[in-house]
Amino acid sequence: MKCFLTSSTVIPNTEELNPANGFLDNLRACLPNRCKAVLICSDPDNFERTDRFARSILTSFEAVGFQFSRFNILDRRNQVQVAKLVHEAQFIVLAGGHVPTQNRFFSQIDLKDLLRSFDGVLVGISAGSMNCAEVVYAQPELEGEAIDPNYQRFLPGLGLTKKMILPHDQMIRNEVLDGLRVMEDITYPDSQGREFYALVDGSYLYIDNGIEKIYGEAYRIADGKRMQIASQEGI
Repeated sequence: MKCFLTSSTVIPNTEELNPANGFLDNLRACLPNRCKAVLICSDPDNFERTDRFARSILTSFEAVGFQFSRFNILDRRNQVQVAKLVHEAQFIVLAGGHVPTQNRFFSQIDLKDLLRSFDGVLVGISAGSMNCAEVVYAQPELEGEAIDPNYQRFLPGLGLTKKMILPHDQMIRNEVLDGLRVMEDITYPDSQGREFYALVDGSYLYIDNGIEKIYGEAYRIADGKRMQIASQEGI
């Protein structure tokens, strides 16, 4: 399996695939032409949002020459077919959205077990990338989550990497939620004894049979400290 765990696949504020940091070149090198694809949703019951997201993803890939013999959506409407869809797929896209909601759906469909035999290409987008970790850091995102004592910030993930990814760093680093600074007051304290990897849009973690490389600007957050570990050249 080859994985591209992205912050976002598109150029900010557009629906155009972002070629930065070799993303398109690297993807073309391993994705077969006219492949069978499946997009796995973030919210299995929000059909309108999922359909809209799928159309946007399909359009962005086709606009730069990628072709698909099949592009399926996997959500609540057809989750009974999950084993068949994953088994037949050569390309899997894990949608962005709300991390805990998507995490629950992945658990319900036993996606972790199904991916053990998957040998195609997987692209994670935002929440989809975050949920690929062995242990997922579900950074509070919605109003009330940061101050809810019952909100679970650490969840079991798909186990494709040990790296806990934080996407959209260029936006999140200055956000405030529930009166708290998302990074300084929430994430930095949560990083005690742990490591998070913050990616700006256009950066991604590439995994090829267990070998990992970060492409683009990225930061390591550990024990309450932040350090840049990759630039446009990657590491």
